[in-house]
Amino acid sequence: MNRAILECNGIAAGYVKGLNILQGVDLVVSEGEIVSIIGPNGAGKSTLLKAIMGLLNISAGRFFIEGIEKTNLPTHKIVNEGVGYVPQVENVFPSLTIEENLEMGSWSLGKKGKQSIEKLFQDFPLLNERRKEKAGNLSGGQRQILALARALVTSPKLLLLDEPSAGLSPLAIDDVFKTIKEINEKGVPILLVEQNAKRALKFSDRGYVLDQGRNAYQGTGKDLLDDPRVVDLYLGKM
Repeated sequence: MNRAILECNGIAAGYVKGLNILQGVDLVVSEGEIVSIIGPNGAGKSTLLKAIMGLLNISAGRFFIEGIEKTNLPTHKIVNEGVGYVPQVENVFPSLTIEENLEMGSWSLGKKGKQSIEKLFQDFPLLNERRKEKAGNLSGGQRQILALARALVTSPKLLLLDEPSAGLSPLAIDDVFKTIKEINEKGVPILLVEQNAKRALKFSDRGYVLDQGRNAYQGTGKDLLDDPRVVDLYLGKM
């Protein structure tokens, strides 16, 4: 297996002190991979991303970025360590222009921010054409692509995506998944939480099934899709 970019060992975390949603989750994302996390509602999928990003306190376990422990660092330091994050909701500023949204993502880069934004406009011509428009005028799929672009401003070594297809039309979902694939093909490993389990597993190198805050199953995307236990317990319900 390629070098691990993210490694989680026994992560326990929750929103209320003493009441953990995650009950000891293990997970690895290696360079070049797309890894998906699937499971029923309440399984802890989004909670895991928030814990990695320092938005929730990790009460037990540790995680490592490129072999160095980063457990419970503040969010801005996790971003500085090269982790990009696209939350499921409120992931763009609708009252700001597309260009201003990208500028918000570049605050830590100083003078290099403008150069990074112009590179992104080359990679995302749709955003370039509408750079002075307010983000609130974009469709749901276009907003999601803007959120992805903003997460890329700092040239992350790892991208965490929380439900990127939520609430989108089938056509917009196609566009978003195509964009995610293109980002990965440029060398950015991706950890993807996705309710559209079958699509996520078809799309991913490997997957993890979480249930009640614990690892239930893991394997290649294809192996999980072909596992009758996973199909019966999870894929048929989602």
